[in-house]
Amino acid sequence: MNISARNVFQGIVSAVSEGPVNAEVRLQLRGGTELVAVITRESLQHLALAPGKPVVALVKAPWVMVMAANSGLHLSARNRLVGTVESIRDGAIHAEVSIALPGDERVVALISRDAVRELQLAPGVAATAVFKASHVILGVPTDS
Repeated sequence: MNISARNVFQGIVSAVSEGPVNAEVRLQLRGGTELVAVITRESLQHLALAPGKPVVALVKAPWVMVMAANSGLHLSARNRLVGTVESIRDGAIHAEVSIALPGDERVVALISRDAVRELQLAPGVAATAVFKASHVILGVPTDS
């Protein structure tokens, strides 16, 4: 399957916490990075998610914010992935920033060129990718 989302993570469900409407699903990526997704209980049941189940998490690049690793900010966004800027590809207005994570994972963000300049991002610089748990789309492999 080809997909337009730049960020495709393979993980294992590590925990599920159900509420009356939504469920919080925690995923462990191969490098130890944890992702959090918030999905409906209906989706939780449809995907039959439970600890130990393999899952794919999708996050579109425009949904990912970037902050300097040492910003000291406290944010409500649940996913904060610390890594190192791997590459920056400039466009007319936006730049595509690739951040290397532990375990040979990477996350791609689409941010303004002004933000790249203001954050002093460059290859080798520590950075944190930030996105909301509600911006994570989960999928499971179908049995053939």
